Formats: sequence, structure tokens, C-alpha cells
Amino acid sequence: MSGPRRRKLAARPSRRRRPASERDFWGRDNSGDDMAVIIRPSDDPTVMIRSLGPPPLSGGETVAEHHFAATYEKAAALAVALAAASGLLDTGDHDD
Repeated sequence: MSGPRRRKLAARPSRRRRPASERDFWGRDNSGDDMAVIIRPSDDPTVMIRSLGPPPLSGGETVAEHHFAATYEKAAALAVALAAASGLLDTGDHDD
């Protein structure tokens, strides 16, 4: 009886790589539209999700809605904190 056959090794890709392009990942197009967007916090961060109706969970809709609402409110609070830290939060003081 003969031994097991050896499999041919798959061709390895070339180790030589093209040099990376000098362009930024996001690009360098400065079109002059660098106007900062001012963010105004939502009065009710759950309104859009609630407009879709109750979640399709049999028996636990009320509990699920409560947990979803808590998650949306936490995400909105973090977004407001991030906007405030970046100086993008609408504080009502306009320099017109």
C-alpha cells in the first residue's frame, strides 16, 4: 500500500506590493464648504422609532419598548455630549 499523496501547494500571491497612493483615505477635496453644522438636541429622541409602531414581540412589547426607549435616550445624550465637546451644540447664543 502506498502512502498518502502530497497535495500541490496553492500559488502564493506576490509579496511585492504597489506603493500606497499619496491620497488621503477621505480625500483632500477642500471645496470651501467647511461651515460647521450646529446641532440642536431633540425634545423626544424616541419619536421616530415609536412612529413605526410597537415591536413585533409577542408578550413583551411593553418591556421591549421601555428598553428601546432607554437605549435611544442614552444614545441621544451621548450624541449631545459629543456635540458639546466639539463645540457644535446649539446653545441659543447667535452672533448675527
